[in-house]
Amino acid sequence: MHSFDIRLLAATAIVWALLAIAYATIEMIAMPAAASVWGAGALVFILLVAATTAAERRGDRRSQ
Repeated sequence: MHSFDIRLLAATAIVWALLAIAYATIEMIAMPAAASVWGAGALVFILLVAATTAAERRGDRRSQ
């Protein structure tokens, strides 16, 4: 079962990715350069989710 930390990081990654998509596609915002920054931020959070999930799985195996 995933911990609250993993769910929180995943939700943050989704929000950052959605903001990157919004900045890249909505002309009213007119911030195409910001899309790459928000996209990079989303990637960082996705990597944190992967690292946290891997660490949690290793911990579960050690406790059994």
